[in-house]
Amino acid sequence: MLILSTVVVGKILTTPPSEETVTAQELEQKPTPAYAKWGRLAMQEVMAKYPSADVIDYLHIGRETGSVTSVEKFKLWLRAEDNREFGVFVDITFNNQTEEVVNIQYTESTN
Repeated sequence: MLILSTVVVGKILTTPPSEETVTAQELEQKPTPAYAKWGRLAMQEVMAKYPSADVIDYLHIGRETGSVTSVEKFKLWLRAEDNREFGVFVDITFNNQTEEVVNIQYTESTN
């Protein structure tokens, strides 16, 4: 019998792996992706912008690298209090040398 559960961490919902167990040693061996810092910022900003919604999924789309600034692109999937689900694209523009945030753009999506 397989029992699935949902773990709530803050307002971020995650479902643990059903058949695969990850050990602490395996976690230590996996390098932190370069976009992790920007992903945390994207989630924080979306949770502040949509405080009554839960983040239920997260996708790193990629990075557009420019000569002075770059843009990290993410899509977060949210569930509102009325169970309506929608996506929010988050584009974080930052200075390449200082990593100072220049702009954060949000675009809602129904798919």
